Amino acid sequence: MAATNVQLSGLNAVWSRIGPVLTVVAAVLVVWHAAAVWLNAPQVIERTLSLQPSWGPLDLIRLTLSMDRPVLPAPHQIALDLFDSVFGWPLDSPRNLLYHAAVTSSATLLGFVMGTALGALLAVAIVHSRTLERSLFPWVIASQAVPVLAIAPIVIVILGSFGLTGVLPKAIISMYLCFFPVAVALVKGLRSPGVLELELMHTYAASSQHTFWKLRVPASLPFLFPSLRVGIAAGLVGAIVGELPTGAQAGLGARLLTGSYYGNTVQIWSALVMSALLGLMLTGAVALAERGLTPGGKR
Repeated sequence: MAATNVQLSGLNAVWSRIGPVLTVVAAVLVVWHAAAVWLNAPQVIERTLSLQPSWGPLDLIRLTLSMDRPVLPAPHQIALDLFDSVFGWPLDSPRNLLYHAAVTSSATLLGFVMGTALGALLAVAIVHSRTLERSLFPWVIASQAVPVLAIAPIVIVILGSFGLTGVLPKAIISMYLCFFPVAVALVKGLRSPGVLELELMHTYAASSQHTFWKLRVPASLPFLFPSLRVGIAAGLVGAIVGELPTGAQAGLGARLLTGSYYGNTVQIWSALVMSALLGLMLTGAVALAERGLTPGGKR
């Protein structure tokens, strides 16, 4: 009896963790299938069912969920396209989504490193200089009012005139989206130590450099890592957007363009799903780094 109670309590604990997630996933799948039937029905009726003397709801549902070029693909169509793309072609083939994900992730990671470095330098400068705070910080905020879709073609054209192509222009666009959350969070984090902590360092005759490295930097880590998660996700968006105006032959943005050119909506959606999975992987890597580097992170 006791063993049964232990097993039930264990199952309840597991369900309390995965139950809400599974419920949301099931609801999304139901709504998605219903939307696919609704959006694809006009084409099916016009092109196929109108030629048949009699048809029923089951025929409509079956055909709307198996179209070659649907308006909205069904989830199983996207899953099959993902599986075929990943496992049906060599890793270095342009038909493999992992190949395109690797190209996009290289630009994302480079832009993330540059954006983090730029945001950190701006934050340190702003914290140590009231003049820079008044003159520079408003421009940092105003920079994010310019849409990245407007910035990307300008950056591509200017760098292309200097012969800079490939990963670097996409990384710079990624950096543009990465640096802002890092700069804002680090300014807040570096200023988080209170008066008592600062006075204690003063009583120890600590220099401003020691105060910065021994007090301000450790206090800023809980602010830094959430901004890094936001920054690397934004950087992925920037890298994908940077691939759109270049007519790139590789990358998830290029995959999206190819699908839109040929009206292959299944390919478009599979590239979007791969982008989401790549974003989850990158933010998960930052979260793992946070657990290892922040005090109390190993829980």
